[in-house]
Amino acid sequence: MTVVGVAGATGAMGRAVLETAADRDDIAVAFAANRDPGEDERVAGQAVHDATALPELLGEHSTEVIVDFTGPASAVEYAGACAEAGVGFVTGTTGFDESGRTALHEAAESVPVLHATNFSRGIGALREALSEIVAALPEYDVELTETHHHRKRDAPSGTATTLLDGIDAARGDSGESTAKRTYGREGEQQREDGEIGVHVRRAGGVRGEHEVLLAGNDEVLTLAHRAESRAVFAAGALDTAGWLAGRAPGTYEFADVIEGES
Repeated sequence: MTVVGVAGATGAMGRAVLETAADRDDIAVAFAANRDPGEDERVAGQAVHDATALPELLGEHSTEVIVDFTGPASAVEYAGACAEAGVGFVTGTTGFDESGRTALHEAAESVPVLHATNFSRGIGALREALSEIVAALPEYDVELTETHHHRKRDAPSGTATTLLDGIDAARGDSGESTAKRTYGREGEQQREDGEIGVHVRRAGGVRGEHEVLLAGNDEVLTLAHRAESRAVFAAGALDTAGWLAGRAPGTYEFADVIEGES
């Protein structure tokens, strides 16, 4: 049994995490928290506390791991509170800038921290397959398209950025390779060698779709993943919390969780 706290409890992902946790025997929810919760607000049977009191909540409850789906600024603040309290930190928040990523690494000096842009096992398998395929087809053109619901803030998605970074690594490109990414096209814009086209769509309630297209040698290869429910991400985040609890301070990846279970 792993005891978790959930930050961002009234958001779409926070609700999914709490609802999924309620059906699991290996997870106990110590508390749920959110900025400015409504009076007597509850999610999946859990009273929602004001997240500004997170340090106090961590002190009052025997929490092993915080699961966070909020925003970059809040996630950094909560990671710091976890570092002070000796509580592990799992976050699926995306959109961190360099200072935010640095803050997570600093928290990881005191507690185990795992940040993932996607907690889907299918995406994990896609990343592995994509690395092998891109390395085997170095001259093929690559295009990436991602689609999410119309309320998603960051574009491209964190998952798309992770896939793009994986393509760069498979090609052996340096950090400067991001300059080769073309975000949409308009007017006269001929494709350049090594360029990766990135296309973002926001519509309706789409949970998450990612497709990578490789074309060359008179053939086309596509790899695609579609999430049909937020529950897949919630389950992965809770699996991660159970795996992370009690581990040594440091920075971990979702791939570590998958490999550790195999």
